[in-house]
Amino acid sequence: MIKITNLTKRAVDTNFIVKTAQHVLIGEKAGTWDISICLTNCAKMKEFNRRFRKKNKPTDVLSFAGLEIKGNKKKLGQIIICPTEVKANAKKFSRSFQEELKLVLVHSVLHLLGYEHEKTEKQAQKMRVRELAYL
Repeated sequence: MIKITNLTKRAVDTNFIVKTAQHVLIGEKAGTWDISICLTNCAKMKEFNRRFRKKNKPTDVLSFAGLEIKGNKKKLGQIIICPTEVKANAKKFSRSFQEELKLVLVHSVLHLLGYEHEKTEKQAQKMRVRELAYL
C-alpha cells in the first residue's frame, strides 16, 4: 500500500504518485511493500534536510529506507517531497511539473530499494540506467 499525506495547499494527482511508485516496484520485481509519501512545504523540507543531510536549504525529495517486516506487513520506507522545489526544478530544467514529479518519485523509490548514486560512479550509472527505464 502506498499512503500519501499532503501537508501542502497544492493539489497533487495522488493517483499519478501511486501508479508511478507501483510501476517501479513492479519493474524491479520488489513485490508488495508499504511506502509512506509525504508532501510538505519548503520550511519543513529545509528543516528535514538540515537535520538529516546537514544542508541548510530545502530540497525536492528525501528518501528514508526502513525495511521492516511485521507479520505480513512489509514497509519499505518513507519519501518526503516538496512540491514547491519540484516545481522550481521543473522550470529550471524545462520540464513539466508532472515530469519532474515522476523523476523524483522514480529516483526515491529506487533509493528505498537500495540503489545509490553518491558513493561511486559505477553505482550512479547503474541507478541512472534504472531511472531511465521508468521515465
